[in-house]
Amino acid sequence: MLALGELLEDLPDDLTRQVFTHASWSERASDSYSRLAFLGDSVLALAVTAHLYPRLEAERFGAGRLTKIRAQAVSGVSCRTVAERLALPARLHAAAPAGVRESALALVETERVLASVVEAVIGACYLHAGYERTAQAVVEAFTPEIEGALEHPVDFKSALQELLARRGSEVSYEVTGEEGPPHERTYTVLARVDGRGLGVGSGRSKKHAEQAAAQEAVGKLSKP
Repeated sequence: MLALGELLEDLPDDLTRQVFTHASWSERASDSYSRLAFLGDSVLALAVTAHLYPRLEAERFGAGRLTKIRAQAVSGVSCRTVAERLALPARLHAAAPAGVRESALALVETERVLASVVEAVIGACYLHAGYERTAQAVVEAFTPEIEGALEHPVDFKSALQELLARRGSEVSYEVTGEEGPPHERTYTVLARVDGRGLGVGSGRSKKHAEQAAAQEAVGKLSKP
């Protein structure tokens, strides 16, 4: 089991319950995972940054390049993959109230929700186990995504643009959702190719959400 999964298993019941509570399942927003996700997003970014910084020589990796590599490593797509490795979709579905179990099946498969749950797990582990143990577990959990970003750094919006140029197609980005107060806003963006929705992504900024949407669109267009 991944160390992050072990830390998750060691959480007290109140934090575990909060990690797996969607906002629509509780009358009080404070009982959901949103605040933990806000905290976990920062811990995730710091853990990956602290891991990358000493590994990459300053002459080749300036702040801008480091930012792109980190953004790719901790993107919504990456977080969803980690969530699936930790078997979080099944746990989230099992935690859904009986009256919403059927609708929860679709909800627990969405990138935005799974990314938030992973961040909530990280936030809860930070509160319970402290930064050092949590950061080590985070780096282990995201190692495939970190190595992928280092070996194949991609600006997904540019990659999508180049892919579509060869087909004579165009892409546009539409913000389809905004959640949370201004200081912890999450954006959802739809990438439309020739007017047809092809990729959906979420992030703490519109730019990150656009990159995540472009990444999903590139993945779909690249399938044989």
